[in-house]
This record gives sequence, structure tokens and C-alpha cells, in this order.
Amino acid sequence: MNYATVPTSWLGRFAHWLHLQWPAGVPERLPVVDAEGGTRVPGLYIVGDLTGIPLLKFALDSGARAAQRSVKELANSSQRTTDPAVLDVVIIGGGVAGLGAAMELRKAGLRFIIIESNQRLATLANFPAGKPIFTYPVDMRPAGDLQVTAGVKEELIAELEDQLRGVELPLRQATVTHVERRNDHLAVMLADQEPLRARRVIIAIGRSGNYRRLGVPGEDSPMVVNRLHDPAAYSGRDLLVVGGGDSACEAAIACAEAGARVTLAHRGNDLARAKPENAERVVALASAGRLQLRLAARLRRIDADAVLLTTSGKEERIPTQAVLSLIGREAPLGFLRRSGVAIRGEFSPLGYVGLSGFLLAITLLYAWKSLGLAYVAGWLNPGVWLAPLKAMAQDPSSLFNIVLNSASGPSFWITVAYSAAVVGFGIDRMRRRRTTYVRVQTATLMSIQVLPLFLLPEILLPWAGANDLIPQALRDNLFPGDSWWRAYGFILAWPLMAWNVFTEQPYVWWLVISFVQTFVIIPLMVWRWGKGAYCGWVCSCGALAETMGDRHREKMPHGKRWNRLNLVGQVVLASAAVILILHIISWIWPAVLSPSAVQSITMKGYWKHAVDWLLAGVLGTGLYFWLSGRVWCRFACPLAALMHIYARFSRFRIVVEQKKCISCNACTSVCHQGIDVMAFASRGKNMEDPQCVRCSACVQTCPTGVLQFGRVDGENRVMKLDTLSARPDA
Repeated sequence: MNYATVPTSWLGRFAHWLHLQWPAGVPERLPVVDAEGGTRVPGLYIVGDLTGIPLLKFALDSGARAAQRSVKELANSSQRTTDPAVLDVVIIGGGVAGLGAAMELRKAGLRFIIIESNQRLATLANFPAGKPIFTYPVDMRPAGDLQVTAGVKEELIAELEDQLRGVELPLRQATVTHVERRNDHLAVMLADQEPLRARRVIIAIGRSGNYRRLGVPGEDSPMVVNRLHDPAAYSGRDLLVVGGGDSACEAAIACAEAGARVTLAHRGNDLARAKPENAERVVALASAGRLQLRLAARLRRIDADAVLLTTSGKEERIPTQAVLSLIGREAPLGFLRRSGVAIRGEFSPLGYVGLSGFLLAITLLYAWKSLGLAYVAGWLNPGVWLAPLKAMAQDPSSLFNIVLNSASGPSFWITVAYSAAVVGFGIDRMRRRRTTYVRVQTATLMSIQVLPLFLLPEILLPWAGANDLIPQALRDNLFPGDSWWRAYGFILAWPLMAWNVFTEQPYVWWLVISFVQTFVIIPLMVWRWGKGAYCGWVCSCGALAETMGDRHREKMPHGKRWNRLNLVGQVVLASAAVILILHIISWIWPAVLSPSAVQSITMKGYWKHAVDWLLAGVLGTGLYFWLSGRVWCRFACPLAALMHIYARFSRFRIVVEQKKCISCNACTSVCHQGIDVMAFASRGKNMEDPQCVRCSACVQTCPTGVLQFGRVDGENRVMKLDTLSARPDA
């Protein structure tokens, strides 16, 4: 599954082998909505296709649930109004999602109206005759009374109209320009009409923005259309269909079977975005000579009687009497922006101000911990605050006194805050993501963070040392000078925890422990369960990313440019290797290379400031609420970079079931490692990108159950699926 040309340089070949060969698709920009369609605008909900899942049953379900939420909220008398000019709910859009919402509102007795610029079910009505409609998952029953089972356009419309017959649903034809929040109500602004006022507004317009443009000369010609009405109209004519999704494939099939001379041109190397049955039918027609298929094709120009294509670098002029451009629509982002709805991946001016302020706060926080700021400004020193309490402590070996001593340094309070965040946001994560996998994983991360990564180094070991409960040999070799903080190295392996290895004099026990961790235990874990066995289940960085960062995973940037930044971690890893070599030389030949000089330059200079403070601390934490919680883990962590290499030999995969994939891109959107999961799923390829940290968000989010964790053999055949379910609880 190679998506990039192999470079000629050894460095380029390594980068290609490690990561750059994988797909790098970018999720479509869609509105930010919660699980029930809520937006950042109070009382404004978005349902249907705009939530990112293009399935009729999910559209019905989301519409009904948003209506039920509105009913529940408006049940509070303070939310209702007796003003006849203010409606309870306005529904924008008369498709299946809007009608599903309307049925629930009518049942509850709320005052509402549907605003539709055309007619109800207009999107379905405009589909080509005989178009197959996918109403799966088959066993799913959407919330609400309106249901669908038919699989063809005409039968589906008839089924819906039968359920709506005799049901009065007020509908008004108008064009909505945007929605405004005005004190205690929302104003639905109409073109050339007085606005409507309502307590709640449900947007159910689908991806009804502008058709995507081809960007070539001649596309505004009358011969170019964006919708297929009747395949028979093209019988006996030369027709070019542009696109590679279901709409393009279905149009090409229908027109070819109606007698048109069809050429299907798609810029991709395959038809993976289409459902397998559609792609197989296109290939079969092409093999039979009833359709011309052009993959890896670029449309260059549209003339009056022909088009110019470039296919695999070769120009081709194809006689054409009509062009169907079926490359999709843009979501109505302008309408949403004017309504104050946040868009994935977009920052507002206020957002940039917030980012700057938070980065400044995190910078000062880590400066307080790592750069001695507490001792530059005495009032920041916790020892000053705790002096009165310490004066009360009578027994220096008591637990009370040990806690006070530990709390006298800023690192203690940073660790307290860190652990509290992991626990607090971990509970929030388990409440929202109700899967067995998330419960077990989050509980494990919380336990490791609180016990070996907080209580052990900060309280238990200092107390045991003060009471002579630690054997002297163990104390001298593992914690010289009572450096209890080195216990973090029991969990955090080299080179993430570099300070136990990069020392002026070698600590043999820590060298052995670090070697076994990094080059024996972790490789075996990665081979069996993937990089995420450590990164997603053990590491403290991963613990904060999976808990505090869980609500922000969709903010991680995707694409080829960002994937190249993944190699920053390899640079940090290489620098760690150089530092290790310098330390080894200084240990063996101290007269040639001074150990103190090596320490001063590499660790107290470069590593402390550039890696620990800037990359892991300031940027890694400061960008949490803007670029997801995995910024440090994905781009710069040296241990993660090493595990990427291990993961290239791993048996772990995200196993896919291609026939269920609807190419909705939900899996890619929630990946906070920037992996284009959908590119694997839509092609039926088990996901093997080494960036994966087993967070399980893609498995849980997939609406059709395409993905599972599993293992493969040397031939990439599935050996076993994980028994710990990452799918939503039934």
C-alpha cells in the first residue's frame, strides 16, 4: 500500500519506509457538534449529513434525538414562552433528518415550523431514477417514529410519504441566510422576509453548499452539469463522468446501461471511496468494453466537443458531448460561520488570543518547575508557604514531615496537578466513551499515574528512606544522594526518561534497567500489541493525552506536510543517541572528554531546555486545547520515535471489514495521531501506520463497525481479534 514515490537518498528512503509511504488524507471541514448535535451556540443543533455520517438511518436518528433534547430542555417552564411570535423550535431543512425531528416535536405538542428552500425530501427526489439507497446498518432502529427500510429511491420516497400521510407538519418555503443568537431566543434570518424567532433551532440541511468546482477551463460550459436526473437522456451520446465516489460510479453504471458511451475519470489510483459493489460493477463494465475507466486521471480542459485528460502522465483527447461533474459538494461553511458555529480546524481571533494566553501560562508553569523561577522570585517558592507547617513537625521521619518536604518544591505541585487532571478527565472520558476497552485502559492509566508516577517517588520512597526501610545497596545504586525522583524511571523508559542514563558517572543499575525496558520489554510489547501498548496504556504523556486531551482529538492536523513533521522525533532520538555516545566516551576516557562538560552542554543545556522544557512541556501541553493532546507524542517524543521503528515489525493491526465501510471519514477525523484510517478501511487494507497509539477512538466512532483491533501473521493474514471490545457497549 504505497502512496508516495520512493526517494533516492538513504535518509529519504528511511523516512518513506518509516512513515511517509502511508496515505495522508485530510478530513473534510465540518461543524463542531457534540454527541447530540449541540454546537457552541446555545440552543442551536446540527443533525443529519453535516455531522459527518452520510447514512439515512443516522440522519433520522440524529434529527429525532435533537428534537427529544429540545423537548426535554423546553419542558422547564422558564424556557417556554407565551409570546405567539416566538416558536419553540424552527427546523431548517425538510429532508429525512428534519422530518424525523418534526415528528418528535409534533408528538410532544411543541410549536414549530420547517423552513425549506425547495420541497420536502427534495434531495431524495433529485436522485437519479432507480438509484440504490443504502439504509444500513440493517439491525439499527433510529430514534423516533420515522423509519426506513427500502433500498431504491422511488420505494424509499414512497415508504416515507406513507408514514407522513395525514400528518400535519407545517412547512414554509424560504431561504435562510443565517441564525443569530438574541438574548433568550434565536433569530432565523430569511432572505427578503422578516426573521423567525424561536427558543431552539435544528439545522438539517445536509451538505447543501456549493458544488465543488473542477478548476479547469471550460467548466462553466452548458455541457457541464452537477446532477444526473435521467440516465436515458444520455443514450447514444459521449459522456464523461468525473469522480470516484458512489455518486460518480452509480451515474457511470446507470448511463452505460442506458446506452451512453461513458468514460469515468478519477484522479485516484482506485475506486476505494465507492462502496465495493459499485466499484466492482464499474470494473466489470470496463472489462466488458461497455465503459472506459481512467484512473490517476487529471482533467485539463473542457472544449465544445472533447475534453483533455492527463492519465499517468500521458495526454488524451476524448470526444465528449456532455460532462457530469460528481465530485461532491462543499459543506455550507459560510452559512455556519455567519451563524457562529465553530468549524473543525478553524481558529477565530478569540481562539488565537486564548492560545497565546494559555501558552504563556504553561510557559510560566514549566519555568517555575524546570528553570528555577521559584527561586528567582521567593514568593513563588512553596517552601516559603509551608514554613509554618514545617515548624510544627516534630518527627523528621513522619509521613507528615515527608509530605511537607516533598511539597516544598514546585515539581511536587506540578505532579499533583498532572495526576489530578489524569484522574478527573479520565472519569469524564469513561462516562462519555462507554466501551469496555476505554474503561480498562483509562483505569490502568489513572492507576499508573497515581501510584508509581506520583505516590512512589514523591511520598512513599522518601518516607521509606527516612525510616531506613530501603536496603543500603539499593539506595546507593538506584537513588544516590536520596534522589528519589529517579523512581520515575521504573515506568518512563529511556530516552523519554533520560536523566537516569545521561549522568556524570554511570549508574550501572539504571543502565541495566533502562536497557531492558527500551530494548527488550518495549519491543516485545510493540511486536505483540503495537506502539500503543506503551504509549496508550503506560506512559504518563499518553495518560494526559487520552484523558485531558480526549475532547480535543479532532483538532489534530492531517496531511502530508504535517506527516513530515513526525520526523522531528527521529531528530530528537538521533540527538539522544549522540548524547549517549558522548557520555560513554566521557565515562571511559574522562581525561579526553570531561563528564561535567558533557553534562553541562548536553543535559543541563540542550536537553533540559529544548526537549524537557520547550518540546515536552510548553508546546506539548500548551497546544492541548488547540491541536489535540498528542502534539508531543506524535511529533517530538524520542521514545515514540524509537517505537515507530519497532512498530514497523509489529503484528498489531487495526483490522478492517471493507464491505461495511461507507467512506464517511469519521475514523480519520478522530485520530489524534493524524493517521488517514479511512484510506486503509475503504481499500480493505488492515491499518499498519506505526503512529497508532491504540486510543480506540476510530473503532468506537465508526458508525458501521468496520474496525477492530487484532493481530496478523507474516503474510498479513488476520490471526486473532482482540477480546477487549473497543466498540460501544450494547
